Amino acid sequence: MAAPTTMRVTFILKWAASIIQIMGYTATAFGWTPWNLYLFLVGLFGWFAVGVLWNDRAIMLIHIVALGAMLVGMSSS
Repeated sequence: MAAPTTMRVTFILKWAASIIQIMGYTATAFGWTPWNLYLFLVGLFGWFAVGVLWNDRAIMLIHIVALGAMLVGMSSS
């Protein structure tokens, strides 16, 4: 089992990343570009870090794919 400190850091990180991603959705709804992308990137990296801490490849994979999609979308517009 993970150390209590690691569990606490992971708990804080996953909630902070979730709140930041929700802020990104809100920024998108209000048309606040490019802030929405910045918020999504921060949340994305936060959740990727959670995947690393949990050794959860599914979480890491989905956030790597999301990063790739964002980069392609940003470069094509």
